[in-house]
Amino acid sequence: MSESMRAPSGHGAVELMLVRHGESLGNVAASAAGVSGAEVIEVPARDADVDLSPLGYEQASALGDSFNRLPSSRCPDVVWCSPYARARRTAEIIVGTAGWTVPLLVDERLRDRELGILDMLTTKGVELRLPEEARRRRWLGKFYYRPPGGESWTDVVLRLRSFLSDLERLSGGERVLVVGHDAVILLFRYLLEGLSEKELLDLAGTTTILNASLTRYVRVDGHGPWMLESFNVADHLTEQGVTLTEHGSDADVRPR
Repeated sequence: MSESMRAPSGHGAVELMLVRHGESLGNVAASAAGVSGAEVIEVPARDADVDLSPLGYEQASALGDSFNRLPSSRCPDVVWCSPYARARRTAEIIVGTAGWTVPLLVDERLRDRELGILDMLTTKGVELRLPEEARRRRWLGKFYYRPPGGESWTDVVLRLRSFLSDLERLSGGERVLVVGHDAVILLFRYLLEGLSEKELLDLAGTTTILNASLTRYVRVDGHGPWMLESFNVADHLTEQGVTLTEHGSDADVRPR
C-alpha cells in the first residue's frame, strides 16, 4: 500500500464507502449476448481495458455531483480503486466532479475476479463448449469454484483480507472510498459482516449490485466491527434523471 496514507494513530478508518463502477462496455456486451443467445460475449478489449459506456460516464458524473454537495467533513480523505479501466475511470470522474483534492490510489487487489478459460463466454457458451467445467461449477458453487486459469471467490477474499489488513495498519481515522466491482463489494460484505457461505450466496443470488451504487460502512471510534449504514444505494442517479442499470453475473451461485 502506498506511503501516501497517513501513519497509524492507534485506530483505523472510521468510514468505508464502496462504489461499483459505472456501466461498462463489457456490461452492455454481456447483456446483448444474453438476449441474443450467443455463446461468446463480444467485448471490445481485454477485461482490464474495458472502458465505461456513455451511460456509465453519466452515472459516474452523477455520483461525483452528489458527493460535491456533501459538507467537507463527510468527504473521503483518500480514494482507492481497482486498476481495471472501468473502475479507474469511475474513480477519476468522481474525484474530478466532486472537486476533491485527495489521493487517488490504485491497488491490484481490488480488481475483478479473473475468469480464466471462462472469460468472454456466456452461461450458454460454458454449457456447450466446456460441459465438464459447467458441471464442476454447479457442483462446487460460486464460492469455491475456480475455473482453470482463473479465481474462485475465496481467492478474491484472500486479496481483500490483505487490503483490509493494510488499511487497518496504515490509516488513521480517515474516511475511505473504494471503487471496484460487483463481486468485490459482495465479498467485502462477507468479510466485514462475518457472513457464512450460505448467507453470501443467498445475497448474491437475489441482489444485483447496481452500477455506480454506494455501500457505506461506519465505526465511530475507528476500531472494532464495521456497521453497515447503507447498501447498494443509487438514489443519486434517479434524483438526477440518470438511468439505473442492473448488470449482474450468473445468479445460479449455490452448489447443487
